[in-house]
Amino acid sequence: MRPSRHLACLLVLVPGLALAGEVIPPEVLTRVAASAPPDAPPPTQDHVLLEFTVTVKGRAGDIVVLESAGPLWDDAAREALSRWTFKPAVHEGTEVASRTRLSFAMPAVLLPPPTDAGLDDGGIDVIDAGSPEHPPHPSEVVEDNLDGGHADHVMSTVITERLTPKSRGASDLSIEIGKLALVPVQTGGERLKLAPGVLLTNEGGEGHPERIFMRGFDAREGQDLELTVDGVPVNDSGNLHGNGYADLNFIIPELIESLRVIEGPFDPRQGNYAVAGSADYELGLTKKGLTVKGSYGSFNTQRLVLLWSPESASSKTFGAVSLQRSDGFGQNRGAQSARAAAGYEGRLSETTSFRVQAIGYTAGFRSAGVVRDDDFRAGRLGFYDTYDPRQGGEAARASLSGELHYHLGGFTAHQQAAVIFRSSRVRENFTGFLNDVQLARQSPHGQRGDLIDRDSEALTLSARGWGKLRRSVFGRSQELELGYFARYDSVAGQQQRVLAGADVNTPYAKDYDLSSRLSDIGLYGDLNLSFTPWLALRGGVRADLLTYLVNNACAVADVRRPSASHPPGDASCLSQRDFGQYREPTERTSAFGVAAMPRATLLVGPFKGVTVTGSFGDGVRSIDPQFVTENKETPFASVRAWEGGVMYAAKFFDDWLDVSARGVVFGTRVDKDLIFSEQEGRNVIGGSTSRLGALVQGRARGGFFDVQTHATFVRSQFDDTGLLVPYVPDLVVRGDGAVFHDLPWKLAGAPVRASAGVGVTYVGRRALPFGQRSDVIFVTDVNGELSWRFVTVGLSATNLFDARYRLSEFNFASDFRTTPPLPTLVPVRHFTAGAPRALMLTLAFNVGGAP
Repeated sequence: MRPSRHLACLLVLVPGLALAGEVIPPEVLTRVAASAPPDAPPPTQDHVLLEFTVTVKGRAGDIVVLESAGPLWDDAAREALSRWTFKPAVHEGTEVASRTRLSFAMPAVLLPPPTDAGLDDGGIDVIDAGSPEHPPHPSEVVEDNLDGGHADHVMSTVITERLTPKSRGASDLSIEIGKLALVPVQTGGERLKLAPGVLLTNEGGEGHPERIFMRGFDAREGQDLELTVDGVPVNDSGNLHGNGYADLNFIIPELIESLRVIEGPFDPRQGNYAVAGSADYELGLTKKGLTVKGSYGSFNTQRLVLLWSPESASSKTFGAVSLQRSDGFGQNRGAQSARAAAGYEGRLSETTSFRVQAIGYTAGFRSAGVVRDDDFRAGRLGFYDTYDPRQGGEAARASLSGELHYHLGGFTAHQQAAVIFRSSRVRENFTGFLNDVQLARQSPHGQRGDLIDRDSEALTLSARGWGKLRRSVFGRSQELELGYFARYDSVAGQQQRVLAGADVNTPYAKDYDLSSRLSDIGLYGDLNLSFTPWLALRGGVRADLLTYLVNNACAVADVRRPSASHPPGDASCLSQRDFGQYREPTERTSAFGVAAMPRATLLVGPFKGVTVTGSFGDGVRSIDPQFVTENKETPFASVRAWEGGVMYAAKFFDDWLDVSARGVVFGTRVDKDLIFSEQEGRNVIGGSTSRLGALVQGRARGGFFDVQTHATFVRSQFDDTGLLVPYVPDLVVRGDGAVFHDLPWKLAGAPVRASAGVGVTYVGRRALPFGQRSDVIFVTDVNGELSWRFVTVGLSATNLFDARYRLSEFNFASDFRTTPPLPTLVPVRHFTAGAPRALMLTLAFNVGGAP
């Protein structure tokens, strides 16, 4: 069996619209002839028709048999094609994945395996135009007869990959997960550690959102980081735990294909919360067929995952379910969760594609909270123990999104809409028995406990869209993009303080009872100006209008001159003014504000793979609804950022080795930063801060390995005092690596593949209040797998060397009634324990996918 000698390629454009389309089809670089299978029965027809994706790495993937000549002949054709190499298609100047077809002709008489003698250079021998059952559907069509004009052998190519926006400098990272998926993670949020300068901590335990530090910012649970999943917002506007609260635990790690992380507000598409930057998760499933994965490990941790993606579909068509439970390490750390996600990608016409995605998530968890260092050292409490077993929480999320994507010639348009429901409840106690102040109007009482019970429920409607026009001016392609973002949130939340020692969850005070209607409408314009092949200017302006309508059902918490005859007593939400005058306990406030944010990036290069960049931009974070004042313009927290960087990218040894690296120097200033308050159990508005730092990052990918390292050093300080911003790490170093290769022996005639992944994190001493410093963190995670045919066995170890480390550290006053008779109000060290070594054994089966 051999490919026929007719070479035809590709790609095509509707006549008259080629103008700035700049679509270049893939080209064959190397070919491997398919051999006739030994002892095979005669083929059932004269060809095998294959449909496949030419990936950005220049390999054939997602190979599907459309017309069969028999199982053995089909396998021989697929095996040969999988070893071909290509130059990827180029769309709008960027290498992209494309989908196409190839027909292998069957010989009338079985012959020995052919050689490459006589094959034409530069293309696929026979490209079949398909059949009525499998018609091509190119998004752009241009006939290119490279083999003597054989019109019956035209290859139709569909650009399957949607382009990522043009780079905004050295801090704009498009991170393909690839083989780094071998590095063990427990949550989808942990993949953020592939971005430079990111540290994740968690004082709430498994199921509680991670606390995110990025490039000198304490973003808490996302308040300073705009987070999206395939463009759908994750940040919760109006959440009482923090405006911009983001829970990434709903993401199934196996579905993460890539991340786009921009560290800094340098892209006009970035909106509210993009103070430290933004991160967008792109979901998909490249493993075809049905995969069943079961895991069991330390602390009675159990996990079951079902993954499915049809072989004939793109990675954006998938279904996934994940069920997980664990007793947790130490005391009060049990958790259980369920996740489900589904996506579908299709085409409405030759120029229009669509995607639909649905996600569901629910979880319940227990939390150990903080431990006083003096109690631990005195033996009054263990390293992994808890003061209050009532701590924990619940979370739920459901979302449905849809999008349309249109491209024809030099015009591209995109539209997305989503509806999102979220609920969260968190119970935390950072200070024990300290904050229950005796008021004059109240009945005499002692400290009743500082356990905070905070819940929030929200419904969000969001939409975003853009249109991009490309034209050739002075021989160079120029782009103009205009876009919008619209979001409406209906949010309700309460915060109560719960009585200690009660058999039931009895609140003794209510701090907040808010219902809010929030709107955010943003418009932006973005230009991509190419002056020469080595000089480009990209940037524009974004403007957002935010409106607030807040109903406070607990507007009066105290009265300076209460009624002598009818004192308010112990009630929290009062219905009287001074001297007992009646008033409703509710109060409405509304406000609005407009923010304009210019952003620009200059790129010089590449020169032998080296590009020099400089970026500037402004960003904003909206305020919490509880701080809204009637008829006042909404105060924003504003950030101004700059950076200069150098990027390098090159391929060696006939593209076998792909190397990239970057170095960046950056600075930012925020006029109203967020600082953690142990009394509130969350971040509160503080003063202005500035940051100055640098980072380096590099990645090397070859035929059997994938390695990435990065290091970030930053100094964050208050502008008025020069003191360091507490809890923010100065130095974060991270390394991730994976190796993979077939073993030199086979089992039952099939190869056995061995794979391994390792992730190493080092965090320097973090600044703490009152001039203190934390301990360092050094943790290593490893994973190993063996794969044979449809079976994979894996063993992972997190915290391999069983280091006893403090994931979070604090310095404040507390009273957990462990030092009678009188507590001390001197600030002391507190910490939350990092997880000890945990082993996890995984067994996975795949049916219907390529081995």
